[in-house]
Amino acid sequence: MCNLYSLGKGQDEIGKFFRSVKDETGNMPPLPGIFPDMQAPVVRVVDGERRLSMLRWGMPTPPQFLKLGAIDRGVTNIRNVQSAHWRAWLKPEFRCLVPVTSFSEPTDEPNTTGKKDWIWFALSEERPLFAFAGIWCTWTGTRGTKKSPVEGKHQLYGFLTTDANAVVKPIHSKAMPVILTGKACDAWLAAPIEEALAMQKAAPDELLRIVTGGDKTGDPSHVAAPPLL
Repeated sequence: MCNLYSLGKGQDEIGKFFRSVKDETGNMPPLPGIFPDMQAPVVRVVDGERRLSMLRWGMPTPPQFLKLGAIDRGVTNIRNVQSAHWRAWLKPEFRCLVPVTSFSEPTDEPNTTGKKDWIWFALSEERPLFAFAGIWCTWTGTRGTKKSPVEGKHQLYGFLTTDANAVVKPIHSKAMPVILTGKACDAWLAAPIEEALAMQKAAPDELLRIVTGGDKTGDPSHVAAPPLL
């Protein structure tokens, strides 16, 4: 499960990279650490054009897992794509690309202090852009917390996960995000559903590397890199 990632590029570079026609993000803030329920940019197709839009991270929770009267904190990672809850949002019109430059996973085991280390992964030390395979929806309800509830209509997103590859598995054995690069980004947005779901697989081992590790800071740039495992 991935609940922390980083986007170290500005909206102009993101727009050019993903060929989005319309930028709806406004004055996008720096996003060194993107956590669940935060607003972050996604690329989606609306009225036949690619748009860069700010959505809230966390899709609606399946009703059977939501306590009566509780605030829906959202589902950030989608693994079981055979669930009826997700099928409608797996159609092309609800797919999106989630721009990323690095993502973090906690170690399975705590360190000597009793805390888990947070290890950051990217395509290279330069942290170029890539995408998670995302889905989005419009949903009406309450997000946020009991102390600071946010009621009304929300545009939400999440992304698919799959088995961890040989780079991620020694750190976090359960899962990793579905990573898209190159032509796979275009295919995810437009392909028939069965072809798109065939993309739910681990990234090739040679695609990823550990770029840094340490605390759950949200900013991987200043933390010393751990020894390779």
